[in-house]
Amino acid sequence: MKICSRKKTSAMADLGTAIGAGLLAGVAGTAAITVSQMIEMKITGRKPSNAPVEVVSKVLDVTAVSEEKKPKVSQEIHWAYGTTWGIARGMLSLTGLKGWTADLAHFAAVWGAALVMLPSLKVAPPIQEEDPKTIGIDILHHAVYALAAGLVYDMITRKK
Repeated sequence: MKICSRKKTSAMADLGTAIGAGLLAGVAGTAAITVSQMIEMKITGRKPSNAPVEVVSKVLDVTAVSEEKKPKVSQEIHWAYGTTWGIARGMLSLTGLKGWTADLAHFAAVWGAALVMLPSLKVAPPIQEEDPKTIGIDILHHAVYALAAGLVYDMITRKK
């Protein structure tokens, strides 16, 4: 005897699932890219980027309270930005994209946004002015994000 059975879901329930699971996937993707960047910085000796705080300063016309707080604020922005991008992964599922196809589209959206936004705000040079090693590292980090977010999204929304 079945106590509860739900064969159809409403569009609002699907949207809620896409957003909620997307946010969780975004947290996982942000954790993965953060670890990826930490490992890369240890290997290459690169310092953490101030790009998140610079972008927010320009877009919202605000300044940091102090130089000492910039790294902390930059990390907070990094986590909020990455988590929010998880919603895009959820929205892709509503279009019918699933698995690797959705992961690839998510990667293209996230990396593509960075390629357009950062140079337009003069926070990073255009891609044609970057060296191949820097481009490769950037692709790697964004791929780590998209794959981790996609795996978590797919696990959360997997039908039993």
